[in-house]
Amino acid sequence: MSGIKLRDVRKSYPGGAEILHGVSMDIRHGEFIVIVGPSGCGKSTLLRLIAGLERCEQGDIEISGRRANDLAPQDRDIAMIFQNYALYPHMTVRENIAFGLELRGMPKKERNARAETVAQTLQLQPYLDRKPGALSGGQRQRVAMGRAMARNSSIFLMDEPLSNLDNSLRVAMRTEIKELHRQLGATIVYVTHDQTEALSLADRIAVMKDGDLLQFDTPDAIYDRPQDRFVASFLGVPAMNFLPVEKLPGWQGRQDVTAGLRPENMSVHLEEPAEPAMPVKLALSEMTGSDIILHCDSPAGRLTLTSQRRNVPCNADTFWVTCDLERAVFFDSKSGNRVDLGAQDVNASMRVAGH
Repeated sequence: MSGIKLRDVRKSYPGGAEILHGVSMDIRHGEFIVIVGPSGCGKSTLLRLIAGLERCEQGDIEISGRRANDLAPQDRDIAMIFQNYALYPHMTVRENIAFGLELRGMPKKERNARAETVAQTLQLQPYLDRKPGALSGGQRQRVAMGRAMARNSSIFLMDEPLSNLDNSLRVAMRTEIKELHRQLGATIVYVTHDQTEALSLADRIAVMKDGDLLQFDTPDAIYDRPQDRFVASFLGVPAMNFLPVEKLPGWQGRQDVTAGLRPENMSVHLEEPAEPAMPVKLALSEMTGSDIILHCDSPAGRLTLTSQRRNVPCNADTFWVTCDLERAVFFDSKSGNRVDLGAQDVNASMRVAGH
């Protein structure tokens, strides 16, 4: 079974600070894992350690049930797809896909047959005799994926594979990668700084910051129950709002807690509603299609919320906002860690507020 286990993995470069601070993670066979975080957080270093491109001196890496710290990259049954594709410009698509098989001594007839099978899966048959320079960015990325697939590896490591594509191609390739995972049933570990890729692709997401693994959970759990303010703010577009609790109706006296509310969990009212609401003044709006993103000033600070365009006339610069406190996440105002107040506290506050 092609699982991966990391136990207290640490990495430092000579004369430098520690890059990874004891990362532990269990990746199950067939899972699609996305490692996400800002630049410099250690996510690519972690991927290179799994691949064997960097040496793991501290901690243990187990791949498919055996300790891999001292295994050479070619002995780990891993295929890696890089950000820059790393295709050979003088070779055709067929030759690029089959090159790894040639290095392993597979006869030409067999490796060409394997290349054509992979090309059919990736819809690359019309381009088998072309060279990379004659392909689009998306086609080159599929060739890089095909070269990895041709090896029949049980684990795929992908290091920001879509970062060089324009937005429309990124969306299309996300769908192709997800479908490819469904077909292959392989274990995929995918590194990105793009939260949309993380939320749309992953079975589970590992959120990293400054060499630490902050949270490792399903996309739903991380989006709805982030472990701390960093995780809450990093995932979600637009970002979560953080409001001092004492400025929300019914929460007076709780200066130690900050409420986190997603933009979609706040409702716009053009007329003052019966329930307690905050008056807000529109500072900036962004049209995204049928929806609109509203940046507003309120007694609790700057808010970002989303609404359907038809609910916000273009000439409305002042309106009211109500908050769905049942969907709120609460954080300690000093540490930033999530605080589980419990349904009793929230319901009591809502009764006081008249919700």
